[in-house]
Amino acid sequence: MGLIGPLVLAAGCSGGPAASEDGPSDAAGGSSGPTLSTVLLIGDSVAAGQALPMAEAFEASGVEFTSIASDGGGNVVGPFSEENWKDLPEQIASAEADAVVYQITTYDWGSREQQRDGYERLAATVADSGADLFLATMPPIEPDDFYEPHMEDLGRTAEVAGEVARSSDGVELLDAGEVWGDAFQRTRDGEPDRSSDGIHTCPQGAARFTRWLLDELAEPYPGFTPADPEEWANTGWSGDERFSGC
Repeated sequence: MGLIGPLVLAAGCSGGPAASEDGPSDAAGGSSGPTLSTVLLIGDSVAAGQALPMAEAFEASGVEFTSIASDGGGNVVGPFSEENWKDLPEQIASAEADAVVYQITTYDWGSREQQRDGYERLAATVADSGADLFLATMPPIEPDDFYEPHMEDLGRTAEVAGEVARSSDGVELLDAGEVWGDAFQRTRDGEPDRSSDGIHTCPQGAARFTRWLLDELAEPYPGFTPADPEEWANTGWSGDERFSGC
């Protein structure tokens, strides 16, 4: 992939849960207040692709970043989720993160009750680790035959996650609709934003999401100042083989 073009990424910020640790941000120009030192990302292969610019952006912002997003999984509800749960509590605890970001996955299938149970279980596990939990909505997909039978389930994930966030301390729903819109959009500003597979993101989309996410996290952690995108947008990550179909 070539260089990421000018990142005109208009992204608003919303509130988040109260952070627990005070101190100056490592990034230049950080203000006093709750700081952000470590972030853990959980999700599927969509999140794994977005983790590439996120790693660069958090590093440039003086924040340690770990991703356990995985291909064909990463979900806390739905197929194979019980296998994930065998390792997830230890992975979360060992990360010693201030913030855990769970991007709702394309495998979060199940009834409303099953989805609620999965998100509540995650909220309790993250709370036990001492971190805040941010539930980020998934980007809209263009389903193939594999996903089509599950679109009703996926369509309610944001609503269920929002219910869990409102009823749980230290949990916030991050609505990424302002990044992706309500429907799958292949190109933006004349450049590929989403993969031709209808599911994953292209470098531009991943970069837009990353800038939006960092700006969102700056609200509950005012001691954290996101690095300027010019510091991380063109550091080579966009050439990764994950960005196929772009």
